[in-house]
Amino acid sequence: MTRKKIEKEYYKKIKKLTKLNKFYYEKNNPIVDDKEYDILKKSILKLESEHSYLKSENSPSVIVGFKPSKNFRKVPHRVPMLSLANAFDQNDLNNFEKKIMNYLNQKNRLEIEYSAEPKIDGISASLSYKDGNFITGLSRGDGREGEDITENLKTINDIPQKISSKDFPEDIEIRGEIFIQNNDFKKLTGKFANPRNAASGSLRQKNPLETKKIPLKFIAYTFGYEKGLKINKQSEFLKKLKEWGFKTNPLNKTIKSVKNLMKNYHEVENRRGSLDFDIDGIVYKINDFQLQKRLGNIANAPRWAIAHKFSANNGISKIENIEIQVGRTGALTPVAKIRPINIGGVVVSNATLHNEEEIIRKDIRVGDTVLIERAGDVIPHVISVDLKQRNNKSKKFVFPISCPSCGSKTIKEYNSITKKEDAVRRCTSEGFECEKIAIEKIKHFVSKEAFNIDGFGKKIVENFWKLNLIRLPQDIFKLDFTVIENLDGWGKQSVSNLKYSINIKKTIPFEKFIFALGIRHIGLENAKLISKNLISIKNFLLLSKTKKFNDLINIDGIGETQINSIRNFFSNNINLKMLKELNELLDIKDAVLSKSNGLFTNKTFMITGKLEGISRAEAKSVIEENSGSIISNVSKKLDYLIIGEKPTKRKIDLAKDFKVKILSQDEWLNMLNKTS
Repeated sequence: MTRKKIEKEYYKKIKKLTKLNKFYYEKNNPIVDDKEYDILKKSILKLESEHSYLKSENSPSVIVGFKPSKNFRKVPHRVPMLSLANAFDQNDLNNFEKKIMNYLNQKNRLEIEYSAEPKIDGISASLSYKDGNFITGLSRGDGREGEDITENLKTINDIPQKISSKDFPEDIEIRGEIFIQNNDFKKLTGKFANPRNAASGSLRQKNPLETKKIPLKFIAYTFGYEKGLKINKQSEFLKKLKEWGFKTNPLNKTIKSVKNLMKNYHEVENRRGSLDFDIDGIVYKINDFQLQKRLGNIANAPRWAIAHKFSANNGISKIENIEIQVGRTGALTPVAKIRPINIGGVVVSNATLHNEEEIIRKDIRVGDTVLIERAGDVIPHVISVDLKQRNNKSKKFVFPISCPSCGSKTIKEYNSITKKEDAVRRCTSEGFECEKIAIEKIKHFVSKEAFNIDGFGKKIVENFWKLNLIRLPQDIFKLDFTVIENLDGWGKQSVSNLKYSINIKKTIPFEKFIFALGIRHIGLENAKLISKNLISIKNFLLLSKTKKFNDLINIDGIGETQINSIRNFFSNNINLKMLKELNELLDIKDAVLSKSNGLFTNKTFMITGKLEGISRAEAKSVIEENSGSIISNVSKKLDYLIIGEKPTKRKIDLAKDFKVKILSQDEWLNMLNKTS
């Protein structure tokens, strides 16, 4: 690679890191998880070590955090607040210790003692005390200067305002972490994405009275500038902090050897789920202050400390309860209600257990300590159970044989292809007779791919159900808006908006109408096939009279499974009543046969990210109207990948590997405009 290309790659990475820092530190809204951030940071440092000509004032080797907010007075730190190098496995720790030995020229003759301190996932702060009085409190900022948030910090009960101990230094900066306990965060649900964001957002309030309303905590762990500190070890300093009235981490330990550091790491990781605060790793510091002084710093990080990170994708928690959720098609899904835990910047309180067989196979029980995984867009799920921590009195979970919603019998259907029973147990109730199924069916009816009624989300469906305003889909188009206007949280304007959103959706394409009905095994693609074959709602309704369901077998892509589902749907009287009323209330447009020789004939498309000014469903329709087709996976069969805002990086990388043409939204629209 030429020098020009290396520099281009380097500054591209620097630009991305600066953007990530801005979202994390200034906007309190991280857009990637810790793992992805650390990989980027590591790649920049690697490039710098390999090419001495690479230098940037925004490099992670120079800066810490992000520049202070303009909303607060900037104050220089008397001693910079440094960042820490990261370790992810035992090999990293061995290399860390080896570098220390080499620097001290000891060649393993020295047994190093470490202070191992679990790293709280909060906001760093530095508190200046003079003659025992709390004078100034600063945020980390960019490491060199921070924001003066003194008045906000004074509202935190854990921060002593005056310390009268005789051995307290005459001038010192006490440093620690501001955070919110998980139980307290539960009460703030809806206001912040996770506890760290809550702590950061609260400290940035301009009015300290607003900060005071948030239950912030402070744990102290180190010092910056000091005058008059007469202590030789970090472990001694932590003890003194407690004597002076500060809170410290109860899991702090003094440990020798990397082997024992790893043992403690696994023990603490297993306890994460039972803690009432989030930790994202363990910080190891050389315990002896004299050794720390000898080792000094490398750029913006000390040689004598390292942060051993926990996995960004999983965590340990405890199952507090197992609930059974009933889905739109009657599927009974067990969900573990777990003690909330922060995984990759997201607070997780629910984890799917998939089905009855999964619970039996892993022997998952209420009260178990479990490993939870959350990777990408995958729903959090239970990986394994820690049997060593299981209570002797725990009992196996018994899956219900009756629907917890309507009491109907539950069954496992026989699969003629696999010659086995399905893993999923289902409610035998036919649709709207079961409350939970009915609610989920209505949620599906108003969803984006179906009627797409703006402002009529899942929460509205649940609230209107509780108020007995809706029981069937047709009730949406017969709502009494004068009643809604008097409900809490509603006013004339919001009701007017909802009424408008519902009215404009009274005209709908035939294919979307079929999909909105939520017939099992009839997804959007199957709905399109059926609509193009039957053409009109009139022909669809005739199926209930003619019973010619088997004629649908002639449709390429429709099989016996889909036909049986449609037959079952039409055998239900409530469904027939619903169809009749919806047909009277709505304008259901006949299917439009796509061109056989359109602009995109024999071309395949895929969309990733959010498009501007057009929904993904509408974009798909446009492509299909022009004889193109949509596929769900990136492969050699894909011709074009259209990227919108916040696209999936993995899909873009795969597209490049397969040499797929990548289009921006504008480029795709330009292709369309060529026909006009």
